[in-house]
Amino acid sequence: MKVGVIGIGHLGQHHARVYNELPNVQLCGIYDSDEVQAKKIAEKNNCQIYDNASTLINDVDVVDISSPTTTHYEYAKECLLADKHVFIEKPICSKAKEAKEIVQIAKKQNKKVQVGHIERFNPAVLALSDILVNPLFIEANRIAPFTPRGSDVPVVLDIMIHDIDIILSLINKKVNDIKAVGVPILTNDIDIANAKLEFQNGAIANITASRISLKRERKIRFFQKDMYTSLDYQSKKVNVVKKNKGVESIMDDIMKGKREVDILDLFETQQLDIQDKEPLKAELESFINAIKNDKKPIVDANDGYEALKVAFKIMEDIEKNRKDIL
Repeated sequence: MKVGVIGIGHLGQHHARVYNELPNVQLCGIYDSDEVQAKKIAEKNNCQIYDNASTLINDVDVVDISSPTTTHYEYAKECLLADKHVFIEKPICSKAKEAKEIVQIAKKQNKKVQVGHIERFNPAVLALSDILVNPLFIEANRIAPFTPRGSDVPVVLDIMIHDIDIILSLINKKVNDIKAVGVPILTNDIDIANAKLEFQNGAIANITASRISLKRERKIRFFQKDMYTSLDYQSKKVNVVKKNKGVESIMDDIMKGKREVDILDLFETQQLDIQDKEPLKAELESFINAIKNDKKPIVDANDGYEALKVAFKIMEDIEKNRKDIL
């Protein structure tokens, strides 16, 4: 299977590396407007440099779009109309209507589209999906120091969208209401934001994203009946706290003053065994396998569109609240 990569910056260079390592995949070439970077990555991966995207698209079976978000729509549309399968880095597009069109074209052309929501392939997330039953409260924090990369879009599209996608995939219910606030600090766009999502089944998600923090943290917590789960994306660890069996009688004694509170009597804790694997390799392998086996990609174009729709609703509410304050 012949693959080409458009955009070989911070993320695209790693995409090229992984494709070059996958069996039965040939990294045919790369395209980037930065000729110096293109030459460096081409030499590392022993592949061809293309001087325009259209020629690259015509020469391959699969196109990986890792260029800036504002270019995703045009490249993806060209690829699909040229009858190519497409991997698109997140977010799928810079506008919801563009994403919807990509979903429609992919369906009409019968081509696979996968969106780069890489946290779906974090081994800790994969382990967590087996134990979540009906979470009713979710709290996500994704904060990081400022970097120019991604600062051309609001923090909701750059950072928060990871957790939006994870939460939508795990709750799998319609979002009924959104309340959000956010402010620009270092850029003209929103740099720190908080959103509260209320789902059809009554579940609540509280999401915070910042690119102006003094530290880096990526954690998400799930609360469901009799259990609390904490996931650390960075360390790839999942801690589970469950209510002990027979805790009702213990609580009865505590409330009557017959017994002192000992947290170990109330809960049992467990750290899940995580099968560590590079998320990017798992992600791109999954995409290639979806094409080979004619299966739905784990994160398809519609998933990317749904996450983007929620992200834009969050940004709309942020703007509304900012205007009300001003």
